[in-house]
Amino acid sequence: MRETRRIVGVLKARPTIEGAGVHLKRAFGYREAPQFDPFLLLDDFHSDDPADYLAGFPWHPHRGIETITYVLHGDIEHGDSMGNSGIIGAGDVQWMTAGSGIIHQEMPKGEKTPSPGGGRPMWGFQLWANLPASHKMMDPRYRDVKASQIPRVALEGGGSAGVICGEVGGVQGPVQDIVTDPEYLDVSLPGGSQFVHPMRRGHSAFAYMVDGAGYFSPDRGSALIAAESVVVFGDGDQVSAGAGEVPMRFLLVSGKPLKEPVAWGGPIVMNTQEELRLAFDEYNRGTFVKHRI
Repeated sequence: MRETRRIVGVLKARPTIEGAGVHLKRAFGYREAPQFDPFLLLDDFHSDDPADYLAGFPWHPHRGIETITYVLHGDIEHGDSMGNSGIIGAGDVQWMTAGSGIIHQEMPKGEKTPSPGGGRPMWGFQLWANLPASHKMMDPRYRDVKASQIPRVALEGGGSAGVICGEVGGVQGPVQDIVTDPEYLDVSLPGGSQFVHPMRRGHSAFAYMVDGAGYFSPDRGSALIAAESVVVFGDGDQVSAGAGEVPMRFLLVSGKPLKEPVAWGGPIVMNTQEELRLAFDEYNRGTFVKHRI
């Protein structure tokens, strides 16, 4: 018999400012990261006011991690120090493996056409995933996934799941061959419906409520979880989610924990303080980037 994962914690996303002045909500970060291993951080940037996001995230380095950007509304222009550039549009995902090091920028632009109220909606998420010591210095790479490449699977009882990484109903997501064996789903459920999803035992797992409200227990015995909340699950073979009276939308993420030491300094995450100091020293000396993408 499959064991349904229980809720072991619920965190409310908190306002913060990052980059050159981007207003966002942080679902979890440095303090909470140990319970999300291999994931380090999840940010929700959501605003109709360009003043909240246009300053963006100018040139900065990354090493030792993967940054996963998922856009719901608006555009993000990106570029790196080696001349790569492009746009992450609505529904798109950019899975960037920084590996040994990359210097890049991400500049949110919002939707091209203003909303009826005069604003320019911008809504996206950035998830950071740690890399194991054996892969910290791997060659950097991008995986740019367009919305049309992300399958949307109809669920029994209504609703659907966008499969970025992992599998639902025998349908595989486009992002594969990631060292931490992650799963990343975007699930929408109509009011009163339920979704049960199998999950590898031993993997860390969480859900982030995007919209609406719902439950994460098969008997609906848990408290109703509202938007901008992250649910941390204990171990088990499956996750159960159910919408209340209103529809719910949530991100469901899981991955294999690394169980390794973490030395974290801003956008660089290594295993030791010595490795961290070396990375910043190389950045200051202009020898940070090791490989061309």
